[in-house]
Amino acid sequence: MEIVKSTPVMLDEIMRVYAAAQDFMIAHGNPSQWARRYPTRDLILADMKLDHAHVVQEGGMICGAFSIQKEPESVYAHIDGQWLNSDPYLTIHRVASDGRVHGVFDAIVEYCEQRYHNLRIDTHAQNLVMQHLIAKHGFIHCGTVYVADGSARLAYQRCVN
Repeated sequence: MEIVKSTPVMLDEIMRVYAAAQDFMIAHGNPSQWARRYPTRDLILADMKLDHAHVVQEGGMICGAFSIQKEPESVYAHIDGQWLNSDPYLTIHRVASDGRVHGVFDAIVEYCEQRYHNLRIDTHAQNLVMQHLIAKHGFIHCGTVYVADGSARLAYQRCVN
């Protein structure tokens, strides 16, 4: 698998990946986290402008999408719990796979840990599949954060040595 920064030319394929991920989430007991509203095309384009948006490719085909940011995540400033440390960190957001290729999240974590020693991620309480993947990769549950609409997210951190 190869990971590259996203470009506007890729937007339709990226939105196809997110639509497949939304279908999967709804079918697996998580109808409210993204539903059919998130992420929007405008949000993905904004991520691209900030160089945050990335895609996972297999055989030249886009099979996954995600966003990473080095800047502090504002909703992580207040946590019901405690982060493992206060060192600079990389945040992983908007992880999605179209389901055609196994190991997309593995590739994302490997890509991120090669660039940063401190990783953070959050997910919805109903997203049991993502919680499993996060735990499988050694992330520690640190508490709960609240996103812009006030809904809770389980917050995790992993320190790579």
